[in-house]
Amino acid sequence: MDLLTVSLSGVAGLVIGILAMVAYSKAGLNKDQQKAEQLLKKAETEAEAKVKQAVLDGKTQAHDLRVEAEKEIKERKQEAMDLENKLLRREDNLNFRDEALTQKERQVSEKMQKAADKLSSLEAKEKKLQEEIDKQIEVLENVAKMSSQDAKAELFSVVEKKMEHETIAYIKDKEEEAKATAQQKAQNIIALAIERMSQTETQERTVSVVSLPGEEMKGRIIGREGRNIRCFEQATGVELNIDDTPDLITITCFNPVRREIARLALEHLIRDGRIQPGRIEEVVKKYQQEVDQEIIKAGEDAVFKLGIGKIDREIVKLIGTLKYRYSYGQNALQHSMEVAYLAGAMAAELGLNQQMAKRAGLLHDIGKALNIEQQDGSHVELGYKFCKKHSEKEIVLNAIQSHHGEVEPRFLTSHLVIAADTISAARPGARKESAQAYIDRLENLEKIATSYEGVNSAYAIQAGREIRVLVNPDQVDDLSCVKIAREIRDQIEEELTYPGQIKVNVIREIRAQELAK
Repeated sequence: MDLLTVSLSGVAGLVIGILAMVAYSKAGLNKDQQKAEQLLKKAETEAEAKVKQAVLDGKTQAHDLRVEAEKEIKERKQEAMDLENKLLRREDNLNFRDEALTQKERQVSEKMQKAADKLSSLEAKEKKLQEEIDKQIEVLENVAKMSSQDAKAELFSVVEKKMEHETIAYIKDKEEEAKATAQQKAQNIIALAIERMSQTETQERTVSVVSLPGEEMKGRIIGREGRNIRCFEQATGVELNIDDTPDLITITCFNPVRREIARLALEHLIRDGRIQPGRIEEVVKKYQQEVDQEIIKAGEDAVFKLGIGKIDREIVKLIGTLKYRYSYGQNALQHSMEVAYLAGAMAAELGLNQQMAKRAGLLHDIGKALNIEQQDGSHVELGYKFCKKHSEKEIVLNAIQSHHGEVEPRFLTSHLVIAADTISAARPGARKESAQAYIDRLENLEKIATSYEGVNSAYAIQAGREIRVLVNPDQVDDLSCVKIAREIRDQIEEELTYPGQIKVNVIREIRAQELAK
C-alpha cells in the first residue's frame, strides 16, 4: 500500500513537472511570437519607406531625362533650321550661277558663229590669194624659163654648198679647239697624277747571291758525294753555282718565288751549321710556308693601301706573288701599284670611278704572276682568263686586255690604265738595260726602217722611243708614207722587245730651189 502510494505520488510529481515545463514552453513561444510580430512590423515599415524613396527618386530621374530630351530636341531643331537656311542660300547661289552660265553659253555661241563666218571668209580670201599666186608663178616661170620645182632645187643646191663649206670649216675649228684643249687637259691631269705619287728607283734582279763565311762552307753545302746540294736543288727547284765566285753562291731559277725560298733556306742553313738532307727538307718547308704567308700579306697590304674594297682571296695571293716578279728590272707589284695610283688620280680629275680605276690598274699585269709557272699564253691572256673566272667586272677585264693594244679599249678607265702603264714603265729609273742592249735596240730600229724601198735615212731619237724616217719624195707619195709607217710599226711590234711605246714618224719633204743669175 505504501509502495503504491509512493509510486502514485512520484508519477504525480512527474506529471506536474511535465505540465510545468509545457506551460513554460508556451510562455516562451508567446514571447518569441511577439518579437517576430514586432520585427515583421518594423520590416514592413522600412520596406514602405524604401518604396516611397524609390518612387521619389524615379520621378526625379524621369524629370531630369525629360528636361535633357527637350533640350536636345530643341538644339536639333535649331540645327535643322540652320542647315535648311544654308541649303536655301546655296540653292539661290546655284540658280544665280546657272543664269550666269546660260548667259555665257549664249555669248560663246554667238562668238563661235562669228568665228565660223570669219573662217569662211578667210578660206574664200585664201583661195582667191592662192589663185593670184599661181598666176604670178606662171608669169615668173614664163619669164625665167624655169619651173618652180627646178628653181627650188637650184636654190637648195646653192644653200647646201654654202652650208657645207661653213659646216666643214666650223667642224675643223671645233676639232682643232678640242684637240688643243684635250692635249692641255691631258697634260695637266697626268702632271697632277705624277706629282701625287712618290717614285722610287728599281734595281734589276735576275739572280740571288748568298755570302759564305768561308770557303770550307762550300764543301759542307756540297756534302758527301754531292748529296746535300742535290737534296737542296731537288727540294727548292733551283740551281746552285758554287765554283764561280769565291765566298759566294749564286742561285739561279726562272721562278723568283722558288729562288727567294732557296735564298732564305740557304742563309738559315749556313747560320745553323747543320747541313744534311733531313735538315734541308725541314728548313725548305719552313721557309715555303713563310714565303706563302709573306705573299698573302703583300697582297693584302697592296689592296689595303689602294683602298679598292673586297677582292677574291686567290687574286690577293697572285697580287702578292708579283712582289717576286720583275720586268726589265722593275718590280711587278710596285709597277702595278704605281699604275693603280696614277689611274686613280686621273680618274678623280675626270670625275670617273676612282676605286674602279685603281682596281683595274692593280690587276692589269696580274697575268705575270701566272706565267711564272710557264703557263701557256701571254700575261694579258692569262690575266684576263683568271680575273674573268673570279667574276671581275667588264671594265677591269677590258683594261687587262687592252693595256698592250691587243684589244680595243671600250671604257675611259681602260685608256687611263694604258696611259698610267706607259708612265710607270717609261719614267726615269723605272727600268734598266745594259748599254750594249740599248745600242742594239736603237740599231735594230734604224735597220728595220731603212729596209723599206724609198727610205733615205732613219734616226732613232728620245732614247729609242721615237724613230724618224726620211723618204725620197720622188719615189714615195703621201699615201705611201702612211703605208710605210704602218708596216714599220707592225714589224717593230713583231721583232723587237722594248719598254713603253715607240712613235714612228715618216717625213716626206719637197724643196724647190732655183738660182737667179
